[in-house]
Amino acid sequence: MNTLIAIIFKHEEFGAEKALHKLRALESEYLIDLEDAVIAHRRDDGKIKLTQSVDLTSMGAWSGALWGSLIGLLFTGPLGWLIAGSIGAGFGALAGSTSDYGIDDEFIKELSDELEPCCSALFILVRQMTEDKVIDELKGAGGTIIKTSLSKDVEEKLQKALQNEQAA
Repeated sequence: MNTLIAIIFKHEEFGAEKALHKLRALESEYLIDLEDAVIAHRRDDGKIKLTQSVDLTSMGAWSGALWGSLIGLLFTGPLGWLIAGSIGAGFGALAGSTSDYGIDDEFIKELSDELEPCCSALFILVRQMTEDKVIDELKGAGGTIIKTSLSKDVEEKLQKALQNEQAA
């Protein structure tokens, strides 16, 4: 079962990026398995900008190119695979750019209403994690949990860890 954690960093513009960088390092150590991560910033014009961790356009283009080339090679021969691969890449990129993966973008924008231009928010969808080690690594990262599906005691431990160095 996946776990959603949304953290807002009110006093640090790049707090979400720093926290995600730490989580990516933990992911390479197999301490956390992230399904999706999104960083939200409020732009100067007031709109929320979302930075997805998964580039669906590129994934769609590669997948479309692969399938287009394979089908083109099977049915049209050597010349057809180039054309079919190009067409498949185009359609795959289009499909990838219009699809949503993981955390719903509208849900993120709704929760990001509190963001000010100097702030950032991190939304992560976790498949599994070693809670104690992840919480230890996030000590002092700052931020306030605004939404989570963690149990109450784990949520409290994470919140205390996030604000550890700020209280000192």
